[in-house]
Amino acid sequence: MEKFINNYTNSLINLLNQIDQKSIVKIVESLEYTLQKSSKIYIIGNGGSAATASHMANDLDVGLKLREIRNFNVESLSDNPSVCTAIANDIGYENIFYAQIKNKINKDDLLIAISCSGNSPNILKAVKYAKQKGSTIISMTGFDGGELKNLSDIKFHVQTDKGEYGLVEDIHMILDHIIFSYYISLKPNSKSNYTME
Repeated sequence: MEKFINNYTNSLINLLNQIDQKSIVKIVESLEYTLQKSSKIYIIGNGGSAATASHMANDLDVGLKLREIRNFNVESLSDNPSVCTAIANDIGYENIFYAQIKNKINKDDLLIAISCSGNSPNILKAVKYAKQKGSTIISMTGFDGGELKNLSDIKFHVQTDKGEYGLVEDIHMILDHIIFSYYISLKPNSKSNYTME
């Protein structure tokens, strides 16, 4: 067990050392752009990535609003099980995100798509639609990035062997906390806790 723990933590450290800092700067610039345009940030993901999407929405929306730091308009499209299961049941799981942004997302909006493989059909369908509308696409991917990485305007990629979900999801969550902590640092004397928990 100790050997496994050392291998895992060392792998995580190596991945952290490879983070593309410029991509994080671009993500923050894109977030700021939504304030200029009074536009919206949509976040999508499946499984563990749905949890990351929810956590990001919490941090960037309520977490920053309550501290009077930023007033982002953020929605995680995985968060309403009634909506997701109705769409999945009626017209197919590949439509759960696409149907929520259809005739709603616009060119000034931001779509953050989280997928370890980068090949989830429901993620790709929503991303392709958003691109047609001129929206900016930010991807958070792992493994080889899949199709999602190629479709994105801003790519936060964690290069790993296929199937390394834990490591990729760890780094994705750390990205959220880097961005959230950056915003917290902008306000002197603000509490630096990372979530609203």
